[in-house]
Amino acid sequence: MNLVPIATRVGAPRIVPTRGIPYPAGDPTLDPAAEKAWRRRLLETALVAVSTEVHRPTVFDPAVTPALTPVGTPVGTPVGTPA
Repeated sequence: MNLVPIATRVGAPRIVPTRGIPYPAGDPTLDPAAEKAWRRRLLETALVAVSTEVHRPTVFDPAVTPALTPVGTPVGTPVGTPA
């Protein structure tokens, strides 16, 4: 279930879409390594969202929000560490 329209209607200032209500911070269809990478991407998107000034409901999509770490950075590397 996609909750973005509901969040927009109620005026949530920052919206980061996830897989849905049952798995807000995970995806059981992924293997463990891929799920960990997906969770990291979700967290990075949330960090961008909370550090961005907004004036109306704004969706921060993990698929298009710029990453805080370069693509290919090993999972477990602290954010901001050079690859």
